Amino acid sequence: MDDDIDTRKINNSFLRDYNYATEADIISTVEFNSTGELLATGDKGGRVVVFQREQESKSQPHRRGEYNVYSTFQSHEPEFDYLKSLEIEEKINKIRWLPQQNAAYFLLSTNDKTVKLWKISERDKRPEGYNLKDEDGRMRDPATITTLRVPVLRPMDLMVEATPRRIFSNGHTYHINSISVNSDYETYMSTDDLRINLWNLEITNRSFNIVDIKPANMEELTEVITAAEFHPNQCNTFVYSSSKGSIRLCDMRAAALCDNHSKFFEEPEDPNNRSFFSEIISSISDVKFSHSGRYLMTRDYLTVRVWDVNMECKPLETYQVHDYLRGKLCSLYENDCIFDKFECVWNGSDSVIMTGSYNNFFRMFDRNTKRDVTLEASRENSKPRAILKPRKVCVGGKRRKDEISVDSLDFSKKILHTAWHPSENIIAVAATNNLYIFQDKVN
Repeated sequence: MDDDIDTRKINNSFLRDYNYATEADIISTVEFNSTGELLATGDKGGRVVVFQREQESKSQPHRRGEYNVYSTFQSHEPEFDYLKSLEIEEKINKIRWLPQQNAAYFLLSTNDKTVKLWKISERDKRPEGYNLKDEDGRMRDPATITTLRVPVLRPMDLMVEATPRRIFSNGHTYHINSISVNSDYETYMSTDDLRINLWNLEITNRSFNIVDIKPANMEELTEVITAAEFHPNQCNTFVYSSSKGSIRLCDMRAAALCDNHSKFFEEPEDPNNRSFFSEIISSISDVKFSHSGRYLMTRDYLTVRVWDVNMECKPLETYQVHDYLRGKLCSLYENDCIFDKFECVWNGSDSVIMTGSYNNFFRMFDRNTKRDVTLEASRENSKPRAILKPRKVCVGGKRRKDEISVDSLDFSKKILHTAWHPSENIIAVAATNNLYIFQDKVN
């Protein structure tokens, strides 16, 4: 994001053929692991695709950075809740990686009701010479076994296996919207519209309820929880956002049930801007701690805000993502786009933030220089190593040659999910059923 902010190169795109794209192919979450070597995507069909970064080779040093498919597995299946006569979709709502402890990788994935812990491991040897089985795996008749064999390990082609190690179910009455792994690496939390549960990664049959905002009379319900996240290094602190545009910081040392927050962040609404849509567009769709833990970032429908954890009265910074849509809220309400939940991410040094918009645009804001750029993830410019050109949207008046009119934006193409490599300028952008991976210009 220096002077050549607009000269980002496309590094690789994982493009599924449009002709065969179905609803199940729509990507619903994107997440790098803690080293950035792996990138996982989940889709509406319940599948998880893991990409691995290519190792640098001496003969082709420029190839370093390309992500290739490493493992694909079906994480969730459609289910049916017979008590409530409700279908439970297989769509993956969130993926979170656990820090790597050994040769295997672990990730948590969740749909609306069930969180699963998956182990992804490699196998390049297979045992041969069983006593009770023949080479095809069929059981032998014990009467025919006359000698004792010692099984041996033979090399085989590398195989990547994904196995479910834990299934955390029956913890939520409402739909899970987020999961977050604690910095103690022993616990994680899962959040639905009204409750937040704390789980031990080893214990699947019980969780501990740490936030419950469900009123005794559901008619008195005024807000729901929209997202929650643990502090990156204080295992007792977490934050959750609400549909009323407020953020609550809680400390688990204060009480077992964190219904009383330690800090409350909310920007009072300007009465001059009040409209029928005010409440809808102020709902926070994502909240993220900075890597340092000093700042919070929240995304609502039109803006991204950065808050200092030590200052509750107002945000430090406010960035307009697509202010040109303010006059179009009525039609966005009619086509349900006003309820879209955009996510936001920090870069590795917390100096740049990224979030998505419509027409396959995504926005980047440099916090130091206050410069911003709009880029487009589209098939037209998805040739490897193509340079992205900044896009501009014009509102009314004369349109310049390289600008796009606000009236010709495609609201069916939206970038809700993005991820940023933890240490390098590599980003992953999910545009409907396509995953684009961009990196800084490499000389």
